[in-house]
Amino acid sequence: RQMTKRSSPGTVYLVGAGPGDPGLITLRGVECLQKADVVLYDYLVNAAVVRHAPNSAELVLLKRDGPGPSFTPDSITTRMLEEANKGRTVVRLKGGDPSVFGRGFEETIALRQAGIPYEVIPGITTGLAVAAYSEIPVTHHDDASAVALIAGRERDEKADPTLDLASLARFPGTLVFYMGVGNVAEWSQSLIGHGKPPDTPVAIVRWCSRPDQETHRCTLATAASVVSEKGIRPPSVFVVGRVVDHAPPPGTSWFAARPLFGRCMLLPGSPSTSSKLNRRLAELGAEVITAPAIRVVDPPDWGPVDAALDRIDEYDWLVFSSGNGVDYLLRRLNERGEDVRRLAHPRIAAMGSGTADRLSEYGIRADLVPDQFVAESLAQALISKSEGGRFLLARASRGRQMMAQRLEAAGARVDQVVVYGNADVEEPDPKVAGRLDAGGIDWVAVTSSATARSLDRLYGKGLRSAQLVSMGPITSDTLQELGLEVAVEASPQTSDGLVDAVLSLARQSKA
Repeated sequence: RQMTKRSSPGTVYLVGAGPGDPGLITLRGVECLQKADVVLYDYLVNAAVVRHAPNSAELVLLKRDGPGPSFTPDSITTRMLEEANKGRTVVRLKGGDPSVFGRGFEETIALRQAGIPYEVIPGITTGLAVAAYSEIPVTHHDDASAVALIAGRERDEKADPTLDLASLARFPGTLVFYMGVGNVAEWSQSLIGHGKPPDTPVAIVRWCSRPDQETHRCTLATAASVVSEKGIRPPSVFVVGRVVDHAPPPGTSWFAARPLFGRCMLLPGSPSTSSKLNRRLAELGAEVITAPAIRVVDPPDWGPVDAALDRIDEYDWLVFSSGNGVDYLLRRLNERGEDVRRLAHPRIAAMGSGTADRLSEYGIRADLVPDQFVAESLAQALISKSEGGRFLLARASRGRQMMAQRLEAAGARVDQVVVYGNADVEEPDPKVAGRLDAGGIDWVAVTSSATARSLDRLYGKGLRSAQLVSMGPITSDTLQELGLEVAVEASPQTSDGLVDAVLSLARQSKA
């Protein structure tokens, strides 16, 4: 009987995700995520980092509290080994750096003993990131030539604690305590008892590098009372030393001084379609929540699309009204074994600059983009360019018929083909609903009439707790029909125009 050869185990990558800002993961870390079959990630990891994994990857959130399965360190290691032994590529994604209070060493021992190949990819640890994000120089030529990273609390089961607070009280540099919130009174008073001056400056930094980062200044003597009075919770680090005095006043660091810092915006689109806008808002300091109100899906039947592509040379103009239309039509072209050369005959029109940008990603330059990014302007521009021509409109399953009607009224021959469908999201996101009801979202971007109706159905009166930012006049009309107030309208009707509109609201609120 022939023996079945056991498949080789998959590789495990222990990846540091950094302190919270999704842009701080290393390039190597992203490369590992992009080829993962399964991602085991800590609850402190920013969910935006996990989106680098392919859609086919299994994502396992290792929760410590709240609903869902609970994972112990041993059960995490067991799951990691089981997945690797199935031949799967595993990314064990950790907040900060795997080797700094992240149990990375224990997990590599288990992998080595099991004969499973692995790689460790470092990340930026929070204790050092505070130097940039709170502008606290953890080393300083006058006040600190050394820095110590300290576990504020050791494991309960540890038989012989090794934390020597007497020696740390004499340490000639900066002390950075991790996991120190729960027993701040013990370690701070112990340091004082061993000779550390009570007036030693302390900075408490919570959620370092995230949009909701908090920085509190105090002294070693007052640290415990400040934690209690302010209700400070993990994850927080304590920076102890004279270097804290070199930090700028609260709210004036480059990070906290950004115009949208501490504010939250809801983008009701998918992470992929909202990525450019998300990045721009995040750079300005906003917390950005992406939660689709409408799902983009395949058209109900590809037959009409294929028929239109078969006779594409008969058309004078191919008209795209959205970036989604570009993606879906070009994807279908590729599935047919063709490429953009098939679109060589018709001229290309795009509704707006965002759609034109999407075309450029495929190496296609739009021949026409109207001055105003609405169907009326595009229809008028097309009529002036090609009176009586033949047009193919690549469109969604929903939308106004105005452009086709205007072109036909001018004597044009118009065919419309549905290249993608719009389906309403059926259930509200409970986290988004909770934030809206609590008044925890400042602005909601409303990018279309269909999005406006879906948001109203999903979140109802919760939307009235936020300011609504409309992408254009048609969307604004729909919002008003629904009884929702428009705070501001983007002009021009682009991502940049929407960002400018949000900045104007932020300035008004500070005035």
